Formats: sequence, C-alpha cells, structure tokens
Amino acid sequence: MNKYRITFVLFAFLLYAHQSTAASGKLVIIGGGEKTFEIMQRIVKESGLDKGGYAVLLPMSSEEPDTAFYYTRLEFEAVGCKSIYELFCTKEQVNDPVKVDSILKAKLIFISGGDQNRFMKLVSGSSVLRAIQDAYKNGSVLAGTSAGAAMMSEIMITGNSLKDSVYSSTFNCIEPNNIETGTGLGVLKDAIIDQHFVQRSRHNRLISAIIEFPEMKGIGIDESTAILVNGNDAEVIGVSQVLVYSNPKKSKMDRNGKYSAKGLTLDIYLPGEHFSIK
Repeated sequence: MNKYRITFVLFAFLLYAHQSTAASGKLVIIGGGEKTFEIMQRIVKESGLDKGGYAVLLPMSSEEPDTAFYYTRLEFEAVGCKSIYELFCTKEQVNDPVKVDSILKAKLIFISGGDQNRFMKLVSGSSVLRAIQDAYKNGSVLAGTSAGAAMMSEIMITGNSLKDSVYSSTFNCIEPNNIETGTGLGVLKDAIIDQHFVQRSRHNRLISAIIEFPEMKGIGIDESTAILVNGNDAEVIGVSQVLVYSNPKKSKMDRNGKYSAKGLTLDIYLPGEHFSIK
C-alpha cells in the first residue's frame, strides 16, 4: 500500500469517526418568558410530532413540576399536538430502565424552566442524563426554556453570583471570580447560554463568562425568543433578539479587582437570521 493510499484511508477513517460522533438531532433553546405560537409550531414541525410519535417533558427544574407540565401541555395542544407526557424522576428513578427507554424513543425531549442546578444535581452521572444525550445524538429534538436553556451548555451558568450577597438579575460589574458555573447537559460544547437576556440586562454576566472562558461564544437569548440549532447553524425564531458575544483575542486582564478586555465582539440577531454556533 503506497503512502497516498494510506493517507486516503486515514482521512476516510477520521471523517467517518467525526460523522459517527456528530449529533443528528436538533436543539430548540428558548430564552424564557412566553413560548409563542410560532416557537411551539416550529418545535412540533422539527421534531416530526405532526406526523406521529410522542414527546416527554422533564419538569425536574421546577418547584411545581405538575404545574409546569400542565401549562406546557396546553401550549402544545394549542398547536395541535396532544402526544406529550410528563416524565418526572426522583433520585431513586434516574437509572430506571423504563424511564430511560421512554426518553430514548421520544421524538422530542422538553425541559422546563426553574432551577438548572436542581435538575443537574438530580441527573448528574445517571442513565437519564446519558439517555437525553443519546436521544439527541440519534436524531431527537431537545428543547428547553429558561433553566432548560441554560443547561444546554457544557459550561453552564448556574445563576449564582459568588461576590454579591443580594441576588440581582444581572451583575453589578464585570469582575473576576464572580460568575459561578457548573456542568450542564453538554450538548453545546462551544457556547455558553444565558436567558431572559435583554429583559433582565444580563450583559455583565455573559461578558464575564467569555472573559473567563474565551474559547466559548456567549449567547444571550431574550424572552419569547429561541434559537434552533441544526449542526453548526443557529436560526433565531420568536419575537425579540439574540446577542452573541465572543473574545477572539482571548483578552483578559485583572486590575484592581475589575476585568479589562480588548477586541470583544457583539452581534445582534433578529428572528429569521442565522449565525454559526461555533
């Protein structure tokens, strides 16, 4: 076998390996607030629920999981989809093979709002977590709103401020060691998601994130707005804006307890526009 044939075989193997690990599903990441008729219609269409199959709603982020399911079911019914079922897991059930099988066979997995830390603490290292990841990898649509949006990232914003003693929807300033992150679902490797973004003016928080994690894009999704992620493409749907921050120069300087950074970029996208997720 000559060197050109060896090179071709190696290239083909690497291409196959990449394709075999790439997810074939789609993400619908909603920034919280009202889920518009258009967003719900698009979720149903992209998941193929209009042609059959079923969806599961995982409400473990919520303090009131039955209420979260009730209102989400009404939103699906408003667009003609009735095949959505609540799938709640306790700590004792996150390795239940019946629940795992239900997730793997669902065309759509929907994660409610609430507290992303509550959800991830429950499912971390479990069969349910692996089922969510595998279902998305194998072609299911994975959707989430608010907390369910934040946890799509591998590096997940927890919502907690490490320095401010009183909770605020934004950060008071851009400073080191203030943003708390955890491990999310990991379906987005190259971006950090923030939600309720324009409504709650969360710019300081997301700017802090891209300074501390400069290899990541920071994607701020406003309320009643979502991104549909298909491969590397993100399409904005809904009624408001998506803001994308990046730190291409990996700039970061700490002086007198405040961050300095140069060459940061900001792009603002409206419904119907597309951008690269990487």
